[in-house]
Amino acid sequence: MKYNFDEIIDRTNTGSVKWFKPDVLPMWIADMDFKTAPEVTQALVDRASHGVFGYSETPAAFYDAITSWWKKRHGLQLENESIVATLGVMPALAAAVEALTSKGDKIIVQPPVYNHFFITVKQSHCELVENDLLYENGNYKIDFEDLEQKAADPAVKLLLFCNPHNPVGRVWTHEELLKLGEICIRHHVVVLSDEIHSDLVYEDFKHIPFASLGEAYARNSMTFSSPTKTFNLAGLQVAYFFTENESFRKMVKNVLTKWEMTMLNIFAIDSLIVAYEKGENWLASLKEYVYENYQYLRDFCRTHLPQLCVIPLQSTYLVWLDCAALGLPSSEITDRLLEQEHLWLQAGIKYGQAGDHFVRINIACPRTLLEEGLNRLAQEYRRILNI
Repeated sequence: MKYNFDEIIDRTNTGSVKWFKPDVLPMWIADMDFKTAPEVTQALVDRASHGVFGYSETPAAFYDAITSWWKKRHGLQLENESIVATLGVMPALAAAVEALTSKGDKIIVQPPVYNHFFITVKQSHCELVENDLLYENGNYKIDFEDLEQKAADPAVKLLLFCNPHNPVGRVWTHEELLKLGEICIRHHVVVLSDEIHSDLVYEDFKHIPFASLGEAYARNSMTFSSPTKTFNLAGLQVAYFFTENESFRKMVKNVLTKWEMTMLNIFAIDSLIVAYEKGENWLASLKEYVYENYQYLRDFCRTHLPQLCVIPLQSTYLVWLDCAALGLPSSEITDRLLEQEHLWLQAGIKYGQAGDHFVRINIACPRTLLEEGLNRLAQEYRRILNI
């Protein structure tokens, strides 16, 4: 089946967060401007036609779909009993922080990193510790020497880990994951691995689940994921976590139960099952289209925005642009784009101080919208540089 990713969808009257400024081209938040897989849409239409929308038990088929997906896509064998369903990755991460830390504990993050990691730590009773990624020649890697030093602090209890990484687009190698995991095991730091972008990895790269590294790594970690990024389902609120550590699992599930965040609605349940059972062909086509968008953006920048550095995209549909040559803070760049060109990008400062002078752009959109957005960016680029 051929899927139409060039279709322009009117989202201005749908209540979409992304489009709540109707006169602005939004390329900031991490959802897609594509319809989900038609098999998912049909399943939801069929469910809606039933007309009964009462409370729902999460069936065995939900967990079977997850275990089959991770086995087939990532080579990871899971047991249904190791999985806990919840409404979102971040609520589950927040519950893990609540369950596994005490007042005064410290949590490591690796900026520039997903901004809700900072929010979660700030709202907890814990102290933030930053292990900045090393940025060299347009590429990112983990600063293991700094990580070792900071993990050695007995007050450090958790590492919030983005695998693959948002916003820099890195897919961590087996060797990198082993080294990070060894440091955390040695210093009794539990790894909370956010793997929500694990299915959006491009050719020549392979997602390595943190839990696949070995028993010691699996027992010292929890993995959080969802089909919402992969299949554009964020509004349905469906996610899960898994761990081989029964104690961790029970503690975090208890917090989620206390917060009333373990009961999924029937549309969420059906969307995950059908996406994971019938969505692979759509996903393959999606990844091909998005990567071609990345190539278009990269070539456009080389020709029209030569002083910007496009960070290589290994995963996600979020491109990280180094705008240091413009000589402005990222928030000023995005403010100017919004005011002058009605283009909404995400300022890198949102991802920590290490992200300043960068902007994040979402390329999961029809090519014509990407072209329009890049032309608006080029207009402001020329204005800033007086060329």
